[in-house]
Amino acid sequence: MRATAVADDGGQEKGLDAAWNKVAQRMRAEFGDDIYSSWFARMEIADVIDEILIVSVPTRFLRTWINAHYIDRVIALSRKELPKIKRIDIRVRPRGEPVAQKCDPQDPQAQVKSPLVRNQSAVQRGSGGFATTGTGDGQGSPLDHNMTFDGFVAGPSNELAFAAAKRISDTRADAPIPFNPLYIHSKAGMGKTHLLHAISWHIKKNEPQRKVLYLTAERFMYHFVLALNSKEMLGFKDHFRAIDVLLIDDLQFLQGKFIQQEFYHTFNSLVDNNRQVVVAADMPPSELDSLDARMRSRLAGGLVVDIGPTDFDLRVGILNARLAEAKKRYPNLTVPTEVIEYIAHRVTRSGRELEGALTRLVANYELVESVMSVDLAGRILKDLIKSSPQGRIRIDDILRSVGKHYNVTRADLLSPRRARSIVRPRQVGMYLAKQLTSRSLPEIGRRFGGRDHTTVLHAVRKIEELLQLDDKLARDVEFLRGILEQ
Repeated sequence: MRATAVADDGGQEKGLDAAWNKVAQRMRAEFGDDIYSSWFARMEIADVIDEILIVSVPTRFLRTWINAHYIDRVIALSRKELPKIKRIDIRVRPRGEPVAQKCDPQDPQAQVKSPLVRNQSAVQRGSGGFATTGTGDGQGSPLDHNMTFDGFVAGPSNELAFAAAKRISDTRADAPIPFNPLYIHSKAGMGKTHLLHAISWHIKKNEPQRKVLYLTAERFMYHFVLALNSKEMLGFKDHFRAIDVLLIDDLQFLQGKFIQQEFYHTFNSLVDNNRQVVVAADMPPSELDSLDARMRSRLAGGLVVDIGPTDFDLRVGILNARLAEAKKRYPNLTVPTEVIEYIAHRVTRSGRELEGALTRLVANYELVESVMSVDLAGRILKDLIKSSPQGRIRIDDILRSVGKHYNVTRADLLSPRRARSIVRPRQVGMYLAKQLTSRSLPEIGRRFGGRDHTTVLHAVRKIEELLQLDDKLARDVEFLRGILEQ
């Protein structure tokens, strides 16, 4: 049976309504304005039956998203006001059904409104149900507070995209637009979304009066279909074309002839009226075969920037930046330099995978408290690490890895120079060549600058002896072996 807050029916409904308003306040405080407006603002309380809180949302999309990403937190927050509930049942409201209550978490005393008042509230919010706040956040995709310019690690492969994003962010509303649109493309996980979020945060902070809207192509399609079904396309058009800075992510997923036409018209309207547009996708405009030639041409007419693969130094920079963030939570966390370099050598596909690799190590530290080592990293990250084919390790690979690790040139390793800073890396290289390849001692000697086999044998025995005495050398050799073997 339905839970009752007070004896009479009217009091019962008011009690549930008041409790739900407090839950809404808690959700806004927990998730922030952006996420609350995107996913929870249209969630309405319906009933409490047999310790089940029943709420409704206007679309299946919202129900699926909330159930997949937020349901546990919503239950926990709801129990603070309705402690007896055990679960939440999210239902989709039939189209055209009046909502039981307009939930305003800023107004704890909100009362049940009549249908006439509800309709007036919808009009005040803007046609199509879009919020008309100064930032244009009401229908945007959620922004990640960690994705700012301060948290972005720039290097040769992404410095042009980073500089372009910064230039746009620093351009004031009354200044000429430097390039429009800015189109950033790369493989997944290379930093496109980070830059779009960073632009949004930067402008919101420095020019809060400007309407800045970040959303994915999927979310643009969602709002288009919603407006089309509710016969509010005029409000949809007016709202999107009033945006000052529009940032669209994952454009390659924009599907449907009519949706693409509407995006084309919106894009043209904004660009022609000197409103900034930034687009991100996983391929250049010329390869977006799903879009018509007019749209591809307009996209290519601005600044098109490619984010290329990360190099070793950039990967190390990304890992060190994320490690510094992790140390704020775990001050005693220590990840040796050789482990960072090992990950940077082996996890090369994307920045996102790098961050995921470090997250695994941090989780292992938090849960198991294991001592970080290259061997441990190899076991934890075995599915991320590219394995070298068995028996395919080359002496050239050894020379390159040893030289990079010890900051010694290939020419020095092959030279007759006998400075200690060169001799020890050379001996390590010979030792690894003997351990990891099928080459004979004379062949190894020839590949290391024309030395004879006795020199190689001496180097191998020397390193074997030192491995028992020198912990740092042992770690170096373990690291290099891991790099070459995996």
